[in-house]
Parts: sequence; C-alpha cells; structure tokens
Amino acid sequence: MTVSGIDRLHSQLSKLEDMFPGFLTEIVEGSIVMNPVRPFHGKTIQRLWSIVEGQLPEGWALVSDVAFPFDDANEFCPDLAVIPAEAEAENRSAYPADLIELVAEVVSPESVRRDYEMKPRWYASRGIANYLVLDPLKGHVVTMWNPGPDGYRGRDTISYGPELAIDSSLGKLSIPTARLPVDPKARS
Repeated sequence: MTVSGIDRLHSQLSKLEDMFPGFLTEIVEGSIVMNPVRPFHGKTIQRLWSIVEGQLPEGWALVSDVAFPFDDANEFCPDLAVIPAEAEAENRSAYPADLIELVAEVVSPESVRRDYEMKPRWYASRGIANYLVLDPLKGHVVTMWNPGPDGYRGRDTISYGPELAIDSSLGKLSIPTARLPVDPKARS
C-alpha cells in the first residue's frame, strides 16, 4: 500500500471517530467497524501498558490505538503494540504493520470474532511473533506465537490469576494476570 493510500484510509477513520466519540474505529476486511469503549477495556490496556513498559529492552516503545494499515481492506488500531522507539518518536497517527513486534487486543462483546479469528491471521501473516488476547469477559488471556501464513501455530489459554511468562523476541515478559480486571458478568 502506498503512503497516499495509508493517508486516505486514516483520514476516513479520523472523520468517523470525530463524528462518534467514545467509539474505536477500524477497517476490517473492507468494512468499517466501530466499537464502543468500555471502562474494563481501558483499564486492561492501562494495566498491561504499565506492566510491559518497564520490561521492554532499550529501543522499543508501546503505542495504543494508532493505525496500522495491512492492505486496502484492513487497518487495525491495536489496543497495545510494541514498535521500535525510533518509529514511535515520529509521533505519527499511522505506522506500517511490519514494525509491530508484539501486539495485544482486549476483547469487548462486539470484537470477539475479530480478536480471536480475524486479526490472528493478519498479525501472523506479517510475522508478528506474539499476539495476546486479553479477555475481561471470560477472565483469561490467550497467547499466540509461531506465526505462519494462515495464523499462529501455537496457542495457550490461561485463566487470570497466575503470572504469565511470555518468551518473546524482546526477551521474557512477565504479566501478573491477577491484576487484570474481569467483567462482573463473567463471574456469574
């Protein structure tokens, strides 16, 4: 995709976000998708950010809800992505998807299919080594690794509670999952 194509897509999304505050907007398989943002969604992102940020090696940085165009029909705004600090310092609204080293999505009722089925194929196809799906609706995290052309070959589901150790190209990351919020409806 050309830079002008990326700029055009991002311009379209920015207009929609301005018209519908409180919604996250992405382009997924050619469709514009809008999800309402919920408190547990934001709280999960904030906690994960604070946990991961101090563990990143020098030269890496976190970004949240910025655009990563994959092609003309797919532009994702990951809840959390690790990219080179040099790129993050450019303070852009969109970056090439190939910069992502690790990505995390937080599930909302409207994003279940996209986060568990659609996005793993796209993230894996770009060689993103680790994909985390944090699910406050079910109280678990799904880790995916070993990317291939059709998706991730490795997958584990861990209930919130124990410390999660992720072996990544960034080094070993530890995430104390007991600190992550769980939707009260998931407990009933």
